[in-house]
Amino acid sequence: MRETKHDLSEFSISTDPKKLDFKMIHDYLANESYWSRNIPLKVVKSAAKNSLNFGVYHLQDQIGYARVITDYTTVAYLGDVFILEKYRGLGLSKLLVKFIMTHAELQGLRRWVLLTSDAHGLYKQFGWKEIANPEKWMEVHIPDIYK
Repeated sequence: MRETKHDLSEFSISTDPKKLDFKMIHDYLANESYWSRNIPLKVVKSAAKNSLNFGVYHLQDQIGYARVITDYTTVAYLGDVFILEKYRGLGLSKLLVKFIMTHAELQGLRRWVLLTSDAHGLYKQFGWKEIANPEKWMEVHIPDIYK
């Protein structure tokens, strides 16, 4: 199999909600992700509508996504972060996280949080660490809500 190389100048990140490819985002979240299997398209669109969205694009095609749920003042939750498998290994996840963490509207926040099962190494590069005092945190988690 021939390796495909990409010039990183062919990639861009945008917060323009009009550019979002909901078919691609929904397909990945519902069928590929471990965190939101079977999520309905209606829920994906509603979640995006109520978030600051980051699309990653190769030329005109969306190939990655992340969203931040925030009050823009004190706290932000980073979620639904992914790059399509075909484009992994190019450093795009690092570019995306750096873009998000340095975004002008997200500066001065007291706390950022996220959940990940497999990307700790990526986030640690940007100052993330395990939650201090996890006994203080609580949650209501309904993992099978989309079944």
